[in-house]
Amino acid sequence: MRYRFLRFPGGKSKAVTFSYDDGCRDDIRLAETMARYGLKGTFNLNGAQLGKDGTDWRLTPGEIRRVILEKGFEIANHGADHRANGLLRPIEGIREVLDCRLELEKAFGRIVRGMAYPDSGINFFQNGASRESVKRYLEDLDIVYARTTVSDPSFRLPEDWLAWNPSCHHSDPDALKCVDAFLAVDPEKAYVASRYPRLFMLWGHSFEFERAGNWALLEEICERLSAEDGIWHATNMEIYTYVRAYGSLIFSADHLTVHNPTLLKIWFDADGALYAVEPGGTVRLPG
Repeated sequence: MRYRFLRFPGGKSKAVTFSYDDGCRDDIRLAETMARYGLKGTFNLNGAQLGKDGTDWRLTPGEIRRVILEKGFEIANHGADHRANGLLRPIEGIREVLDCRLELEKAFGRIVRGMAYPDSGINFFQNGASRESVKRYLEDLDIVYARTTVSDPSFRLPEDWLAWNPSCHHSDPDALKCVDAFLAVDPEKAYVASRYPRLFMLWGHSFEFERAGNWALLEEICERLSAEDGIWHATNMEIYTYVRAYGSLIFSADHLTVHNPTLLKIWFDADGALYAVEPGGTVRLPG
C-alpha cells in the first residue's frame, strides 16, 4: 500500500467535539442544545469549586450528573482552583491537578484522565514552570490529554495530546467561517497524500453566550455541524481513546496483514479503500 489513514467509527473521515470550561450554570442550556442536535463534548470542571447549592453560579454535583453525565458527555480536569499551570511552581501545579482529579473522581465515580488548561494555561511561564515540566507531571499524574487555548484551524489530529489545540473559540470573529471551512473539506476526494482525517474542536465558556446575548450563534454552529452525515460526534476522551487504539494496530512486514489487539472496532483507509478490523481480529489486505 502507498498510504494508510485513520477513519473514525463507521468509516467516517471527520469528527467534531466541544470543550467547555468552568462548570457554570449556563452549561445547562449549552448541554441541552448540544444534545438536541446530537453533538457531544467535554465539560471541564474545577474540583474544589463545585457549586454547593442552587444559588452558586456553578453547577452542583447533582446537576452535573443529570445535565452532563446522563446525557453522555464527559467531565474533565480544569484544576482544583482554576490556576494556570504555566504560572505555578511544579509542586503547586501537581497539587492543583491531582486535587482536582481526586475531587471529581470521588464526587462522580468516574475515572478522570482528561484536562483543559485553566486560566492562561500554558501560554506564559513563571516561577520555574516550563512546557517540559508541566508535561512531565501531567504524564506522572496519568493525564492523557490537555486542551490549550490556542486556536489552530488546520483540523489535524493533535501531534501532542498534552498540547491539544482547539480549532477555534466560539467568539472568534471568524468562528462560522472556521465551521464552514471544516465542512467544506472532503478527505475522500483529496489528493492521495491528503486523505488524512479531519477534526474540529470548538471551545469556550457557556456564560459567554449569556453575557453576549448570542445564544443564536450556538444554535447556528450546532445546526451546521449536525447537518452533515459523514461526521463522528464524540467527547474529547472518546476521540483520544479511538486514535490511540488505531495506533495500536499491528502490521506484518509487508503491511498487508493487520491485527487489532484492542477492544474497539477500528476503521482505516488504505489507498482509497475502506477497511474495518474487529476487536481481536485480523484482516488481510489485497497484495
